Amino acid sequence: MTTDELNDFCAALPGAQAVLYGPPSNILVVEVSGKKFAYFKTSAPEQWRFSLRVSAERFIELTDMPGVKPARYMGRFHWVTIVDVACFPADYLAELVQDSYARAVASLTRAQRAAIG
Repeated sequence: MTTDELNDFCAALPGAQAVLYGPPSNILVVEVSGKKFAYFKTSAPEQWRFSLRVSAERFIELTDMPGVKPARYMGRFHWVTIVDVACFPADYLAELVQDSYARAVASLTRAQRAAIG
């Protein structure tokens, strides 16, 4: 899966929207009702590194894999960074994104979840 395909996949989830934050952050955040579930780094040298939130068990599993590391500043909240999404299995990546999205939706109020549909 390329970064463009992954970005399209994230944006296609119900209620998801992408917000681009310029300098000094330089990140493209994908969120649902203000709750972040994924982001891309948009500046060099870390351009198009992809981060998302995972469960505590998956955090340990993923950080043992090559090309995956704890996300800077967010690792303590079980966010991981995938250095090159093209080298990662597409179906597993889609499962991780859907799980991160489900975590974000679960943290919304009942009214916000109803508005998403």
